[in-house]
Amino acid sequence: MVKRIGGMRRKTRYKLKKAVSRKGKISVSAFFKKYLPGDKVYLHPESAVQKGMFHPRFQGKAALVKSKTGSCYKVTINDGGKEKMLIVHPIHLKRR
Repeated sequence: MVKRIGGMRRKTRYKLKKAVSRKGKISVSAFFKKYLPGDKVYLHPESAVQKGMFHPRFQGKAALVKSKTGSCYKVTINDGGKEKMLIVHPIHLKRR
């Protein structure tokens, strides 16, 4: 067996790059956003914060908040007909 080289951020040079208008300090209110179970959100990565970031293949997907666990949220997405559960920090979520 051949070992796969690279990690989660492999081949994401442009995918996780910030637009010029988004560069700068991260707002504290975005860091502590509150969501309720049943809220619909978009997965939108904040590349300056790696904690609680989902895999880049799910970028731009719509998700449904199921519950809160610690400082992160459990969200479910539909990926190819399968329901998948991700644990995501609120800085990487945007309201739908």
